[in-house]
Amino acid sequence: MPTYKGISSEAFRHPLDRQAEQALRSLPGFDLIARKFVEFVYERPQLIYLMGNNIQVGPRQYSTIYQMFRECVRDLDIYPEPALFISQNPQANSYALGQENPYIVVNTGILDLLNEAEIRTVLAHELGHIKCGHTILIQMAMWAMSAASTIGELTFGLGNLVTQALIFAFFEWRRKAELSADRAALLVMDDLNTVISTMMKISGGSNKYAHECSLQEFIQQSEKYQALDDNGLNQVYKFLMYNGAQGMMLSHPFPVDRVHYLRTWAVSEEYQQINQGNYQKTPSEGAVNVKVETPEDEAEKLRKQIEELQKEIDKMKKAE
Repeated sequence: MPTYKGISSEAFRHPLDRQAEQALRSLPGFDLIARKFVEFVYERPQLIYLMGNNIQVGPRQYSTIYQMFRECVRDLDIYPEPALFISQNPQANSYALGQENPYIVVNTGILDLLNEAEIRTVLAHELGHIKCGHTILIQMAMWAMSAASTIGELTFGLGNLVTQALIFAFFEWRRKAELSADRAALLVMDDLNTVISTMMKISGGSNKYAHECSLQEFIQQSEKYQALDDNGLNQVYKFLMYNGAQGMMLSHPFPVDRVHYLRTWAVSEEYQQINQGNYQKTPSEGAVNVKVETPEDEAEKLRKQIEELQKEIDKMKKAE
């Protein structure tokens, strides 16, 4: 498998990812959310929770997974090595978060459903998010929407700023960010069929009936889905489904959409050049530049956070 020494995320980042981020950053309220996020959200409590409730992967814990993980880290030239945790959860899912201390969580559902090549694909995909600097923006989106919906206008002054337009922009960017991470997975695997089979299994795979699933049929399903766009009304339905028509907004593109985008890129000159070692090598610090100030005394930082939260709670009680 190829190793991309010194590769910049800009070498493979999807243009729709860049455009969606620029649109998000230009909306009123984004800068304040970024400042509030840095002020009130810290990574250490999350890492403490993961270490207390999951298995951290290492040389003597899930050693096979760890070896694959280290190879993917090497292939995408990521430093320092992120932490990797396995969570006891039957849902076939994984995610990457964190900025100063990025980490990846993989559910046991992934390990039970996929073969080793497909597990490697998942690891490379999540490392693609870290390489592209997606993780802090994903975490920021999750926090902003949760804070605004849970406490409303009394929450850190976010109530009037987290507009519907901003929420749409966050979700639109999250969906487009997946396309860049898929490209990272393809670069590491150098095998389009393996990446697509991973998507197929996560979409609706079954260990019991795996022999009855066809990769070619799934690819044809993707082509048929794209053909639906010939009807303008279908395009409207797709937009509505992505943006809450089914009761919730979708954070990921439909798998058949991802297959279409990735198959197109796999035959492009851009992919061939990267695969041959001709790629942008300027290190990229990630898509979102949010200044993080580290206080000398972490206990004092936590104390101030608790005081601020208590003030907000007191305001809510008075308003009742």
